[in-house]
Amino acid sequence: VSGGEDEIQQLQKALLDYLDENTETDASLVFSRKFYIAQWFRDTTMETEKAIKSQKDEDSSEGAHHAKDVETTGQIMHRAESRKKFLRSIIKTAPSQFSTLKLNSDTVDYEDACLIVRYLASMRPFAQSFDIYLTQ
Repeated sequence: VSGGEDEIQQLQKALLDYLDENTETDASLVFSRKFYIAQWFRDTTMETEKAIKSQKDEDSSEGAHHAKDVETTGQIMHRAESRKKFLRSIIKTAPSQFSTLKLNSDTVDYEDACLIVRYLASMRPFAQSFDIYLTQ
């Protein structure tokens, strides 16, 4: 995985598919699935708000720099909307129908699901700044 938006969405979808496939054996996976969807939606909103706020703070510095900020803000908003659209489509899909929307024909096993969870967790801000907290 190269870390692009498309790859992250594929991993998220694969993880949600794994959770959906195993809900018959463990009912708590339904709640895990809902939690992940809600958390990713919240993360998208928070990242967008932070990026726009930081650009507004830089906005007052230069006029020529402002044109680049507007373009970047548009890109940030477009990226956030595409993420939210993806998550909304998953929310609207009934869990039983979710397995028909798989991107890959390969099924994800438990070890792969654990690896996906670790990777997606490493992308979260706290995990990325943990070394800073530890050195302080």
